[in-house]
Amino acid sequence: MINLNYRDSRPIYEQIKDGYRELLISGGILPGEKLPSVRELATQLAINPNTIQRAYRELEAEGYIYSVPGKGAFAASQADVSSQRKASLLAQFDHAVSELLYLGVEASELCGRIKGGKK
Repeated sequence: MINLNYRDSRPIYEQIKDGYRELLISGGILPGEKLPSVRELATQLAINPNTIQRAYRELEAEGYIYSVPGKGAFAASQADVSSQRKASLLAQFDHAVSELLYLGVEASELCGRIKGGKK
């Protein structure tokens, strides 16, 4: 079950997305398992269905779930989730490295951190 924190600075749809992402990665939701319908989850959480729809749409775009028209949303296979997550993290890593290099951080320092040196 997803827990929402209304005092959290993150939007509700991101909390839902992050909660499901965590469940999918940890195995709390198995590959092929059906997720609650948009209406069902909106009712359970007492929020607007559009919020759920946005979270599901982003999870699908990231490869964590897939939709079957008329049937609902389902958890993607772990291999799909892992490869999508790796690609996403590598893109974030590339962006962070580029920004750090631009800010004057030495490549040797970055390599040292990657190898487990300075933190």
